[in-house]
Amino acid sequence: MPLTGRILDNALDAVGNTPLIRLDKIAEREGLKCNLLGKVEYMSAGGSVKDRIAKRMVEAAEKEGKLIPGKSVVIEPTSGNTGIGLAMACAIKGYSVIITLPDKMSLEKEASLRALGAEVVRTPTAAAWDSPESHIGVAQRLRDSIPNAIILDQYRNVNNPLAHEYTTGPEIIEAVTSSNGSPRPSSGKVDVFVGGAGTGGTVTGISRAIKKTHNPAATVVAVDPKGSILAIPESLNDENRGGFYVVEGIGYDFIPDVLDRKDIDAWIKTGDEEAFVAARSLMREEGLLVGGSSGSALAGALKWLKSDEGKDISCTVGANVVVLLPDGIRNYMSKPWFLKMTMEAEQSTLAKQIKSILGPSKSHLVEESVTVVPTMNGHTLE
Repeated sequence: MPLTGRILDNALDAVGNTPLIRLDKIAEREGLKCNLLGKVEYMSAGGSVKDRIAKRMVEAAEKEGKLIPGKSVVIEPTSGNTGIGLAMACAIKGYSVIITLPDKMSLEKEASLRALGAEVVRTPTAAAWDSPESHIGVAQRLRDSIPNAIILDQYRNVNNPLAHEYTTGPEIIEAVTSSNGSPRPSSGKVDVFVGGAGTGGTVTGISRAIKKTHNPAATVVAVDPKGSILAIPESLNDENRGGFYVVEGIGYDFIPDVLDRKDIDAWIKTGDEEAFVAARSLMREEGLLVGGSSGSALAGALKWLKSDEGKDISCTVGANVVVLLPDGIRNYMSKPWFLKMTMEAEQSTLAKQIKSILGPSKSHLVEESVTVVPTMNGHTLE
């Protein structure tokens, strides 16, 4: 149901129903004939695609009698966005929240969580997923020690992929099919879907929605950062296996239960640098203030479209390629990759003109602003 023209009961009613936006400038620059479309999830109430699973997991737990207002304590290990969605839902519904968060995740995520009333516990980024010191291990220890505590567990909870099978996927299908009568050429269906894989719930659920009810022949492409082990065949993970990557919210060192790799047709690996270049393109060329994992998704989509498998689609007028853009830049504005991209960028012709008029002292303040490197608990926030 459209969100405009009516009064919503609370912020949870503003979760989802995000726009599908043409990425025409990028498509033209890349020489693509297909329609390149971005599903822009930062326009959801909590700022990310994870709002959807947070809402569904909380409401399902309530129906099952697992949550008691005023008593239950929701604990969740997360890279941040699921935590923000849960903290928003729990602020509205009256549950206490504890979020366990690896050190590498941004200061902005922690600040947003605390603003929503959550308690935040940082854990070592290098800790393996099954270590007692990991964000998962710490969450389990807290659950076992705190009365009325529950982990909704996005890694195993079936409501994670179901949220996308029943909301995100159908929204994409409706947007694509409803535009079939427009002057712009369209196949009338989703031909390709591209999304990053973290827990895997998003790409799994959307794949099921598209293939079960809309286009069984659609190609679903999952994007996995170098350093993660989610992709198949296994040989794809050999480069930088187990290595550190800066981009947040995608990739893992284990295979989450909610990721069904049978629902995915192709995997693409991406690195940090190409992800951040693609994120910059989305900002500068399309006006979309996205985060780094959105850049990963776009970089992966462009790689696939230039591959032997994808080149026919890239050359097909009217073919629809949908890229999931999971969150916005709000959570990453203190990160060195973003500050370097913005505050240390090469001066434009216009900037040089301004400097010639006002003199160097006026630009010096901007240059100085990038010398502060954000830290927390003694760790540089990469």
